This record gives sequence, C-alpha cells and structure tokens, in this order.
Amino acid sequence: MPLSNQDVRRFRAIGHHLKPILIFGGSGLSDSFIAELDARLEDHELIKVRINAQTREDRDAVAQALTEASGAQIVQRIGNVALLYRAAKKPHPRLSNILRAQQG
Repeated sequence: MPLSNQDVRRFRAIGHHLKPILIFGGSGLSDSFIAELDARLEDHELIKVRINAQTREDRDAVAQALTEASGAQIVQRIGNVALLYRAAKKPHPRLSNILRAQQG
C-alpha cells in the first residue's frame, strides 16, 4: 500500500535527523546485506541507507532493488542516501524511530 502524502511528510521529518545505518557498496546485493536490511527495518522501521554508486540511474536501480528485496517503501532519496520505511510486525518502543518520535 503506497504511503499517503501526510505519512511521507511525517517520515521525512523524522528521518531528517537520522544517520545512515547501512552502506551499500560495490559487493552487490548479497544475502547477508538483505538479511541485515531486514533486521534493521524490523528494529527501526524507518532507516537511511547510503548507496555508493556512480550514476543517478545506478542509485535508482539499487534503491528499487532494496525495496523489492525487503518489502520496504522509499520515502525519499536525495543524492546517495535513501530513506526506507517498512512497518514492523511487533515494533520495539525503544528502537522504532516512528514510536520514539511519537513519544516526543
């Protein structure tokens, strides 16, 4: 289900202060990277991923591959950083960036 405009604005505001927690490098989309991406999305729900690729088209392709592999949605992509969101099955109140932002 696509994100509403209101959700996108809220997630962009929350994600503004986040730092990238994963860096996609030249080794490609390995099983271990996908497993780590899934684990971080399950913990934090909203994460930034740095994509080290040469061209804009390559960065777009990598961001699209990440969303397809993880089931996440791209909230925003600026330069080589993508903001990804996937709702957790059971959000952890101390780890979830969404829940921590709601608590104030």
